[in-house]
Amino acid sequence: MSLTTTYDAQNIFAQIIRGEAPCYKLYEDDDVLAFLDLFPQSFGHTLVIPKRSAACNILDVDSEALCQVMRVVQQLTRAIVAELAPDGVQIAQFNGAPAGQTVFHIHMHIVPRYAGQGMAVHAAQKAEPAELERLQARLRARIEAEPS
Repeated sequence: MSLTTTYDAQNIFAQIIRGEAPCYKLYEDDDVLAFLDLFPQSFGHTLVIPKRSAACNILDVDSEALCQVMRVVQQLTRAIVAELAPDGVQIAQFNGAPAGQTVFHIHMHIVPRYAGQGMAVHAAQKAEPAELERLQARLRARIEAEPS
């Protein structure tokens, strides 16, 4: 997939937005959805996507949708750092397959980083559903407690 790929309304994130595929939701409003990554690079890896934008990447997303996503990225990063106490946090966004993009619906990664963990870009192992459910409950409680 190149930087000029046509948006595929059947991509997994579009299916999640429509409620056709499940996710471990952390946050949702009219414009933005955030959920845990099923193949996390680290504990607490979260994805944030615009709900109303049929954009593959940063080159074709409208600026208002991007601003809404970044507002939520900042809010959730604060909550994730407060709850999980990582040693660092990586905010990432990939554009095109050669840059590491695997789902062609624009999205941001919030990746808590822990000392000695390494910097994997893509995880090979799927997280256990029970672990994701526990983490979802923990982070949702923190997000709801944090001022927006």
